[in-house]
Amino acid sequence: MHGSASPGWLLVALCAVTGAYCLLRTRSAVEEQRRAAGGEALMGFGMAAMAVPAAVLAPPRWAWGICALVFGAAAIRAVWAARAGGHHLHHLVGTGAMAYMAAVMSASPSSGHHGHGSAAGPPTVTGVLALYFAGYVLWSGARLIPAPAVAGGSGGVGGMGGMGEVGGARARDTGGVGRGAVLWRDRLELARACRLSMAMGMLAMLLMM
Repeated sequence: MHGSASPGWLLVALCAVTGAYCLLRTRSAVEEQRRAAGGEALMGFGMAAMAVPAAVLAPPRWAWGICALVFGAAAIRAVWAARAGGHHLHHLVGTGAMAYMAAVMSASPSSGHHGHGSAAGPPTVTGVLALYFAGYVLWSGARLIPAPAVAGGSGGVGGMGGMGEVGGARARDTGGVGRGAVLWRDRLELARACRLSMAMGMLAMLLMM
C-alpha cells in the first residue's frame, strides 16, 4: 500500500473477518443468505489477499491472472443470479471490480502489488467503480441506522419486529435448539454490515490504484 503498511494490514483484517463471517453464513437457516454468502466469502478473502502489503508478499503476474479468471467466472455466475435483482446486482459489480483490479495487476509491467501505484487501469473505469462503491457505502450505511420505535406498535423496538417473526420461524425450523446461535448467523443487518465493510474495502483499493 502507499506509505505505511499499517493501513494495508487494517484492510486485510477487515476483509478477512468479513470473509470469515460470510463463510459461516453459508450454514444459515435462511436459503437467501446461503445463496449469497459463498460468493461474498470469496470476495472477502480475495480482497484480503489483494490488500497484503507488497513488502510482505508480491505475487507474480501469473497469480494475478489466475485471480482475474476466478473472479471473472464469479462475475459470469453473478450475471445469472442478478436476474433476481437486489443485492445480486451489487455482487455482480463487486466480482466484476475484483476481476478488473486483478487484470490490471496482471498487466502491470513491473508485476506490481495492489496499491503500489505502478499499476493503474483506465481512469474512467476506475473512477466509475469508485463512485459506485462510494454511493453504496453511503446508501447501505444509512440503511443500518435503526428506525425509531413506534409507540404502541407491534413491530418491536427499533423496527426489529420483522426480525422477531423471522427468528421465531427459524427457531421452529431448528426445533428451538441453539436459537441464539442461529439468529446471529441469519440476521439481515449483519449481512448488510458485511456488504458495507466489503464496499469500504473495495473503495479503498480502487482509490489506491
